[in-house]
Amino acid sequence: MVMMGEMLNLGTTMGTVMLVYTFCKQFLPPHLQFYFEKYFHKIVRFVNPYVEITFDEFTGEHMKRNEAYSAIKTYLSDKSSASAKRLKANVAKDSESVVLTMDYNEEVTDEFQGVKVWWSSKRTVPSTQRIAWYPNDDEKRSYKLTVHKRHRELITQSYVSHVIKEGKEIATKNRQRKLYSNNPSQNWYGYRRSKWSNVPFEHPARFDTLAMDANLKEQIKNDLIKFSTAKDYYTRIGKAWKRGYLLYGPPGTGKSSMIAAMANLLDYDVYDLELTAVKENAELRRLLLDTSSKSIVVIEDIDCSLDLTGQREKKKTEKEGKDEEQSDPITKKVKEDEKKESKVTLSGLLNCIDGLWSSCGGERIIVFTTNYVEKLDPALIRRGRMDKHIELSYCCFDAFKVFAKNYLEIDSHSLFGEIETLLGETKMTPADVAENLMPKSDLDVVETCMKRLIEALKEAKKKKAEKEEKEECVEEVKENGVAMAA
Repeated sequence: MVMMGEMLNLGTTMGTVMLVYTFCKQFLPPHLQFYFEKYFHKIVRFVNPYVEITFDEFTGEHMKRNEAYSAIKTYLSDKSSASAKRLKANVAKDSESVVLTMDYNEEVTDEFQGVKVWWSSKRTVPSTQRIAWYPNDDEKRSYKLTVHKRHRELITQSYVSHVIKEGKEIATKNRQRKLYSNNPSQNWYGYRRSKWSNVPFEHPARFDTLAMDANLKEQIKNDLIKFSTAKDYYTRIGKAWKRGYLLYGPPGTGKSSMIAAMANLLDYDVYDLELTAVKENAELRRLLLDTSSKSIVVIEDIDCSLDLTGQREKKKTEKEGKDEEQSDPITKKVKEDEKKESKVTLSGLLNCIDGLWSSCGGERIIVFTTNYVEKLDPALIRRGRMDKHIELSYCCFDAFKVFAKNYLEIDSHSLFGEIETLLGETKMTPADVAENLMPKSDLDVVETCMKRLIEALKEAKKKKAEKEEKEECVEEVKENGVAMAA
């Protein structure tokens, strides 16, 4: 009530002042109007006890979008839907839901630590029309914050930062997560320039559906959650807020599903980095700088992406040289183009993921996957770069039980014991186990699927025994041959 009375008194006073201003502007001689306006504005500032802060939509050079404006718009969406009489509804570019904001020239109130503030939305339409690249390109939009001057310090030092932080968190929570892939550098320039292309990330994998050892699964989840909440910890120990994961194991053991589950657990975007499309180290650096926070940067099958070891066999080089001399011009041209395709080096990759450039941005996870971990340079996967090494191996009984629950909706069965024994005697990837358990028609019942898996395991066990027997024969022949030669 005190604030309302104060506002009414201010309105009456300002109305009187404006009446005097209009009268003086009309009747004072021109040479006195300059001095009148100078002192008039001083009087207005003295009479008006309120401070106004304006946040424009665009600011700085090249009309760069103001991050504060976007954060305020998101923050005020809840306030607007609750109290504003005129609202605008739209679906933001990276949002999954409808966003309500107050209409232009509308006002909403907010309260912070017992202090009341007023937000209003403004739009200025130019008087002249011109051809613009985008609709409403000429309009000037802004938010205005009004507060009593006695609370200036609290609002400027605490409240504005609070609004921007809350707005960014709401935007992150509501955004539609994306799966990105890097574009060739020739597509980085021009009207539709973009370093990354994206599609909505809709992979359904969750840790609950991952078929793997239960203890390892829980360990990975705890590690990820701890990382996502450790910003202050990383700052205190002086490390960039990033973490590296190396996923290795035979094909079909669920490495890609693990990445999707990680992204779904943390609500992160995924950047699928194809190294063979990157021409040089400088391009790789620019690509990684263009990734956002709260993201997972993935390089799959890194042992196949590039020759990152830097080691080339001399005989192989000499052979390639001879073949090149004898090859026809077309074949030679193709080989030359392949050599020019990428100049990304091991040191260039290491500097991007673990050097000074890695600290540009935060809350990023870097994931390497490989089927052959022994092929990778030790410098690439040492602790500090790939902090956590996770082996995704052949299907164990814990993993099978997850499949049985997911695919057949059962927790136990009389055939579980036989399957547990067979899984311990042979090696079958989770992908093969899942394929055998999956019903192939409406006629397939639980027992049908279980028996199909048992037959597949027995066949795999038989092949394993035959392979071992053949290897023993080869070793015996070698030993006998050596003995006879001696």
